[in-house]
Amino acid sequence: MISGLAGAAAMALMVAACSPEPRDLDAAMDPEEGARMDFVNLCSDCHGPGGKGDGRAAPGMVPPPADLTTISARNGGVFPKAQVAGHIYGHTMGRSDSPMPQFGDLFAGPEIMYETGKGQVTPTPARLAALTDYLAENQE
Repeated sequence: MISGLAGAAAMALMVAACSPEPRDLDAAMDPEEGARMDFVNLCSDCHGPGGKGDGRAAPGMVPPPADLTTISARNGGVFPKAQVAGHIYGHTMGRSDSPMPQFGDLFAGPEIMYETGKGQVTPTPARLAALTDYLAENQE
């Protein structure tokens, strides 16, 4: 367990490593390409380029970054779109120990009606929906 001032400083550096760099996303960009770019820019430092939890910032992180390619396998073969989108947005569902940054503000912009599972459709930022779909498509 990380404790003391040194531990707090280490945790701050790890979270900063996973924080996104400011950038402009071309609004006319293909949603798939935009999602891939969002993954590279927002997720890969911690979760790794292939989503396996082995990013450059992963060593020493407590808890370690999740393997994003096994989300469906950990959920009975179902990809929980609403939970994944919520976690990316910044709703950690009780996981106060998670160093996962909140990305919600970065997804401000056009919304789409997005089917999040079990027939539920909800207004969702288009970029958040595209990134969630990107993760769903990359399940093992």
